[in-house]
Amino acid sequence: MASRTQSATAWGFLGPAIVLLAISVLIPALMALLMSFTQTGLDVSEPLKFVGLANFQRLLGDPMFFRVVGTTLLYLFGVVPPVVVGALVLAVLVNRKLPAIHWFRAAFYTPVLVSIVVAAIAFRWLYAENGLINGWLAALLGDQFSPIGFLTSPALALPAVMFVTLWKGLGYFMVIFLAGLQGISPDLYEAAALDGSEGWRKHLDITLPLLRPYITLVAVISAIAATKVFEEVYLMTQGGPADSTRTLVYYVYDQAFSELEISYACTVGLALFLIVLLLSLIRFAFAGDRGLT
Repeated sequence: MASRTQSATAWGFLGPAIVLLAISVLIPALMALLMSFTQTGLDVSEPLKFVGLANFQRLLGDPMFFRVVGTTLLYLFGVVPPVVVGALVLAVLVNRKLPAIHWFRAAFYTPVLVSIVVAAIAFRWLYAENGLINGWLAALLGDQFSPIGFLTSPALALPAVMFVTLWKGLGYFMVIFLAGLQGISPDLYEAAALDGSEGWRKHLDITLPLLRPYITLVAVISAIAATKVFEEVYLMTQGGPADSTRTLVYYVYDQAFSELEISYACTVGLALFLIVLLLSLIRFAFAGDRGLT
């Protein structure tokens, strides 16, 4: 009787969250899946026209889709390794008993607290041809300096947007690595020192093997975030120049609200869901069996 009462109490607390999750996530996801097999626009009063696999056939023959997938993967590989390495190095640096070390940790974490909208607008001003970066370079190089189009050059726009993601994410993932570092017993480092493992070598011998679950977690979380990047692109470049920064999520937005191709946008969104699902399965396969969930 007591177990039934406890179960009912648990479901009573979980019920509102489940209902909210169903309304905000599950039901829209099922509707998007249904609309992938139909042809419809923004007018919800129009009846759904079932078209079968026509949207998926269009997806496989859409060169822009494969281009934005390539840009998204390039964004992923350009962001994830620096995030993992940079956050790990920062965590090692701030995991020391030094005066005012808490202030350094807070300073590195501060970008996480800045709104992505504020950060994107600020960096857009910094990157402008008459912005702060070009102003500094002009002051250093003199009259022969020509302003750099960080956001107007197809070769520089994507790295410029990547840097904003790195600036925002390093502090967050540093905290994850810091939690893992503080869980490693100092006795292990003392034993390694007796065997001649000093300096950075002790991190190769002790830190990296014990932080493998955390490294996998950070790599997969940052990969999923990079795959779903939107705000930076929308606020800084809007997919340009010459579609060089048009990512998968921005393509979904563009198809839905610029081209009014709601059904096709849902189909592209389904492809994005499968990519994110694959990354999540990789995370569980490589980290779930090591006690980090």
